[in-house]
Amino acid sequence: MPVQDRANTKTLEAAIAASQSYLLTQQNEKGYWWAELESNVSITSEVVLLHKIWGTDRSRPLQKVETYLRSQQRDHGGWELYFDDGCEISVSVEAYMALKLLGVPMDDPALVRARQFILEHGGISRTRVFTKLHLALIGCYEWRGIPSLPPWVMMLPEQFPFTIYEMSSWARGSTVPLLIVMDRKPVYAVEPRFNLDELYVEGRDRAQFDLPLSYEWTDAFIYLDGLFKFAETTNLIPFREEGIRAAERWVLERQEATGDWGGIIPAMLNSLLGLKALEYDVHDPIIERGLAAVDNFALETDDQYWIQPCISPVWDTALVVRGLAESGLAPDHPALVKAGEWLLDKQILDYGDWSVKNAGGEPGGWAFEFDNRFYPDVDDTAVVVMALTEVQLADEQAKKAAIARAVNWIATMQCRPGGWAAFDINNDQDWLNALPYGDLKAMIDPNTADVTARVLEMIGRCHQSTGQESVNRALRYLRTEQEPEGCWFGRWGVNYVYGTSGVLAALALMDPQNWQSEIKQAAAWLVSCQNTDGGWGETCESYDDPKLKGQGPSTASQTAWALIGLLAAGEATSTYADAAMERGINYLTTTQKIDGTWDEDHFTGTGFPGHFYLKYHLYQQHFPLTALGRYQKMLLDRVK
Repeated sequence: MPVQDRANTKTLEAAIAASQSYLLTQQNEKGYWWAELESNVSITSEVVLLHKIWGTDRSRPLQKVETYLRSQQRDHGGWELYFDDGCEISVSVEAYMALKLLGVPMDDPALVRARQFILEHGGISRTRVFTKLHLALIGCYEWRGIPSLPPWVMMLPEQFPFTIYEMSSWARGSTVPLLIVMDRKPVYAVEPRFNLDELYVEGRDRAQFDLPLSYEWTDAFIYLDGLFKFAETTNLIPFREEGIRAAERWVLERQEATGDWGGIIPAMLNSLLGLKALEYDVHDPIIERGLAAVDNFALETDDQYWIQPCISPVWDTALVVRGLAESGLAPDHPALVKAGEWLLDKQILDYGDWSVKNAGGEPGGWAFEFDNRFYPDVDDTAVVVMALTEVQLADEQAKKAAIARAVNWIATMQCRPGGWAAFDINNDQDWLNALPYGDLKAMIDPNTADVTARVLEMIGRCHQSTGQESVNRALRYLRTEQEPEGCWFGRWGVNYVYGTSGVLAALALMDPQNWQSEIKQAAAWLVSCQNTDGGWGETCESYDDPKLKGQGPSTASQTAWALIGLLAAGEATSTYADAAMERGINYLTTTQKIDGTWDEDHFTGTGFPGHFYLKYHLYQQHFPLTALGRYQKMLLDRVK
């Protein structure tokens, strides 16, 4: 072996060892890994409003939220949707609202700068529906400017073309309680008393609260909304109270014992707002559990307090296990065994919302969070199966039974086009995204290339099967989803680098010989996107502007994804990708810190494309380790 190769090998080994060492120190004594899941400040701002409405603000350290919001404000006065995005108006209006709720005066320099940014970008009238809804709760926006949601939707029979189960799980969990809120249209008095009239560019008295027309077919929904509002004002809404009571029951039935709803803050906040509109008492055990669940999503330092949109221990644990195992940790290493046993215990054996449209499926999935029995998801389940396969447990038979149950559940969740979605099956009525209420364009959960690829990777890596015809349908679906450049869209990670990496990892295990052309094209696309520093990056803007596919500042997680994709492509790339991989590995080893970690400011996780992004604080740790481990294995295999 040449001297240079030996030096590179030693550097690689040292990087792997340092990363492993760091991650092992981060394991919870119960066996799991869990790090911060960061989003924009609107989540925290809405929690401030919630506590003000419930009168529970004095029992939480909300004074620290002011410090947090000030730390997140950017020089031009606004707050960001994701790192370095130039700031976003809805997020900024909600942060401004929260600071005023916390007693910050209008002439405070932070609010002066924020007000200037907000007015320059169109003011309150240009914000999203959910921002306006929160403002309406405290009289800072007119309820007539909020799209109506008739409660009789809850009464639609299962055979009807549309029911609440045609909405994505996250939209459903957030919308059902809002049926109550939007019917009651409450306006709460909060302390300190204030308004946000100064944030209307045109002036509050001249603001237009009618829903805007686009002069397209979607205007039919605007006219329909007008009929709903007429029915509200004349009390001609059919099954109004029956629908409200059905919504109330639905919300109560879906509260976890821990107080959570759906494992996500929007569903939790909206459920608490819906019950408040029904005049539940703050000391009702249901409310106390719900507020405590929100508290569990909080992070606190000596001077700051903020809320995560969700928590990701199952996802974090499974991915860390894979990184540690694939980089050389023994299958019976105590840390991996403890993690495997913890994961095994988290398998969900209850029937959740998924069973409404999948009557033949039997439970066996995993969710994202500690507790979320109604909403296991296919992506988490596939990753957990792969993680468990890497680990040797004391009771291997129990592990195999759990895996078999999970694979069987996944098989029943395959969608009509051949792919898999995250939480639901055949949840693809795209017209729902045209509703005035659905301006986040996240009302459905259709099958996607990245989730489909994860299932196929699980099948190939773990020697499982959902049936040959099922696999063939999934492969055909992926072929139709490949972009002209050779890449694949990433629904749950930013963006085409993520999607392409996942599909290549799957194809390399499933049917590489019949996919040579597609694999070569995808690998060539990844190589073409490499930055001059050797890394890869992609901006969240690529969801809005396809010309930005694969473009952005280098990050550790996205560099790892690109390397994972190229390593999977393997022989199909001949030797032209070798230099790119070597430069990518060099980027990771030279940007690694002395403690074995990597820094990463950019958001590389996706909630709702174009509207909501996430930064998983462990992504920049375990994905690079996985890439380094697979690269090391490739070098060893070549020597053999």
